[in-house]
Amino acid sequence: MNAIPTESELDWVLILAPLRKDAEYIAASLREQEVEVKGVKADGNLVQHLALSPGIIVVTHEALTSEVVATIAEHLAEQPDWSEVPIFILLERTAAVARIRNQLRASWPDARLLFYTRPIAALEFLNAIQSNMLVRLRQRQVRDSIERERELRLELNHRVKNILASVASIFHMTRRGAASVDELTSDFTTRLQALSNVHTAVFEAGGEEVSLSAVVDLTVAPYNSDGMSRINVRGPGIIVNRDAGTTIALCLHELITNAIKYGALSQPGGEVEIVWTISEGDSPELYLNWAEAGGPPVREPTRKGYGTRYVRSAFGSLFGSVPDIAFAPDGFRCSVRGPLLRLAPQQQGDPD
Repeated sequence: MNAIPTESELDWVLILAPLRKDAEYIAASLREQEVEVKGVKADGNLVQHLALSPGIIVVTHEALTSEVVATIAEHLAEQPDWSEVPIFILLERTAAVARIRNQLRASWPDARLLFYTRPIAALEFLNAIQSNMLVRLRQRQVRDSIERERELRLELNHRVKNILASVASIFHMTRRGAASVDELTSDFTTRLQALSNVHTAVFEAGGEEVSLSAVVDLTVAPYNSDGMSRINVRGPGIIVNRDAGTTIALCLHELITNAIKYGALSQPGGEVEIVWTISEGDSPELYLNWAEAGGPPVREPTRKGYGTRYVRSAFGSLFGSVPDIAFAPDGFRCSVRGPLLRLAPQQQGDPD
């Protein structure tokens, strides 16, 4: 007979057998098959043992007192919907089996009741225990599946709300800077496409983390077509979380849009350099720099447009420090730095 695995997800057996040597005999047989067993008498220890959530309960005829039945009933009433605890009832051959069965089914309606008449063959009993331990394992797998589905629904709801909030913010800020309906339509559409692109990159990377290089490359790729590389990118390979990847991509999109309209990318010979580095030490920082060259002379605008406002706000929130934006005559500059830990993927078990 195959032994029951000892993985932590498998349950243990609680034996309630106050008389004779039933508890020792049953426990010895089960432990030979590597089943964890705990024995208890019908006293205060029963409540304590039930609080430890046994997977299977074995009750002998002598233990079926009104107090024990009531205590187990209270335990069963506290079980979650997925849990149907198997309870083995070992009755004497002379017992009023039908009456006891009816009473226990009425008292323990949410349990999986299995009645046996003693003496019972050891092999038959062990097989029954093993089968019901597997049943309990399946119940726990259902529980885990239900929990995962619930978490996925919550996460989906959270992501949809965040996306809709981003879309609403993009629309309102684009509308304030648009001079015409056509300009509003064009700018809003391109910004939504940028949002879509970065969500695609994160999804293809696995959903919760993404390579910073992949995010940047995807964002600049449409502007480095036809064999031309007007946006040069370099930096070490690092992994960032989904929100950081999204924010960086959208900020870069705004900087590119501004460079095409007014900056280096508005001139045939203009170029942009995107560089990021990581400082050394116990608390490394990520330094991200955008520098334009070869464009028209730069003059600071009289009012801040959508792109500048968004970049300042988004980078500031992500990095924990306000970005340095400089309208230098020889080329627009934007740099920001902050703890790498703020951008790192959340580790399993970390608090939200």
